[in-house]
Amino acid sequence: MKNKDLGVRGCAENLGIGYSTLTKWLKDFRESGDIPVRGSGNYASDEQKEIARLRRELRDAQDALDVLKKAINILGK
Repeated sequence: MKNKDLGVRGCAENLGIGYSTLTKWLKDFRESGDIPVRGSGNYASDEQKEIARLRRELRDAQDALDVLKKAINILGK
């Protein structure tokens, strides 16, 4: 830990996260040696990244289809 004088509680406060959250992350890191980051576009595996990309692509295609259906209804009248 870089800021040993600050302590875990102080670091959690500075980061704006809960003390228990930070202690869990530290415990997980010490056990696995890995940091599984999630939430801001970082994925633990390439497969998860691909799944997220495909979900976005599907959502965009569904939105485009909805717009086309509405246009057909409007123009068909």
